[in-house]
Amino acid sequence: QISWTPLLLLGYLFYLLLGAMVFQLLEKQTETHFRDQFQLAKLNFLQNYTCLDRQALEKFVQVLMEAWEKGVNPEGNSTNPSNWDFSNSFFFAGTVVTTIGYGNLSPSTVAGQIFCVFYALFGVPLNLAFLNQLGKGLNAHLLTLERWVQKPGRAQVWLAVFLTTGTLLFLVFPPLVFSYVEGWSYGEGFYFTFITLSTIGFGDYVVGTNPNKHYIPVYRSLTAIWIVFGLAWLALIFNVGADLMEKFLQLKWHKSDLSLAEGATTKLEDEPEQPRIHIPS
Repeated sequence: QISWTPLLLLGYLFYLLLGAMVFQLLEKQTETHFRDQFQLAKLNFLQNYTCLDRQALEKFVQVLMEAWEKGVNPEGNSTNPSNWDFSNSFFFAGTVVTTIGYGNLSPSTVAGQIFCVFYALFGVPLNLAFLNQLGKGLNAHLLTLERWVQKPGRAQVWLAVFLTTGTLLFLVFPPLVFSYVEGWSYGEGFYFTFITLSTIGFGDYVVGTNPNKHYIPVYRSLTAIWIVFGLAWLALIFNVGADLMEKFLQLKWHKSDLSLAEGATTKLEDEPEQPRIHIPS
């Protein structure tokens, strides 16, 4: 049998190359524009404040970047809420075990970094086991519904209801909440929702980080709980998609193998039997 693994590998590499070309086409020119704007803004700043020189300005920019890397938002003042209160720490713990890793916040102490390593070492398998069990529970409910509904076609209806309900709860309605609370557009909220639940977690959009807004204490904790259940649902969808893709590829190759076998058989049947020649020793 012909293995479909090489084809899958080629398709995987082609998909990465295609994504790289499209992202470069869409983003490179905009990045150049923003870079030029930033350099122009620095020149205008130096012209307006002649008491500063370029070296002092670059040093201050470096301070801002270091503060941002440490999770301190340069906007606002010292009255901003702490990034490490219980609600934010609970949210961070969730991003660690789910491997989302936004990157906007990380431990700065050596003790915190070491604890984070061991916390993730045991927490990531625990999270996978929990999500796997949760996914099995959801799958079991689907099988129960399929057994309960005996008429043909009803199982597909219930599957469609399951997919629609999950899409509304985890992908459609949450962006409305984030748009209202964070001040994002719906597109930005939907982008954050999918990037989070897929565990990509770029960190360009993170809830509860705007210093100009007042959040309720449990806002990020509730978001963390939503993330866990959303991860289980989207992981189930991804697994179904992966299974369908594998079955599709295997079916294609199986049909190809059958066609080759049938063609070879037909060719042998059509060809007249060749006389056997006895070669004496």
